[in-house]
Amino acid sequence: MHVIDGIPQLIFVRSSYTIETVEAERISVDHVAHLKPSDGGSAATQLAAHLTGIHSAIKMLNSRIRVLHHYLNAMQKGEIPYENSLLRQVSSLLRRLPAIESEKFQDDFLMEYNDTILISYLAMFTDCTSTMNDLVDKINIAYDRHSRKGGRTAFI
Repeated sequence: MHVIDGIPQLIFVRSSYTIETVEAERISVDHVAHLKPSDGGSAATQLAAHLTGIHSAIKMLNSRIRVLHHYLNAMQKGEIPYENSLLRQVSSLLRRLPAIESEKFQDDFLMEYNDTILISYLAMFTDCTSTMNDLVDKINIAYDRHSRKGGRTAFI
């Protein structure tokens, strides 16, 4: 807004600009773009697609961490000059990461691990119960066919 002859007026000025995005935004956009409707495909194929996406994201993260690690090693050995702005960015990034050796992390990790194992056991018991129910139904059908009384008697 500029004041011309005592009157405020909006003036559009051309300016150069660049649009910058971070890798997390790209991954999010890719994830949203590849979402499938809930009725399309089985749960196993959707899970496989999701895990494939996570696997590729982890591989990309690993390769970038390796590049950064090699760069910092070269800087430490004196092969390349120190770049303070990069060191500040790396320090800021590392401060964001959770401390793996902390007691809270270990407690949270064990809680997640135990929850996962419990859910796996419950899923196994549910599957076994369903299989047992199918078996009992088949035995009841077979037992009813061979019944001499002609009446309906259950096996279990």
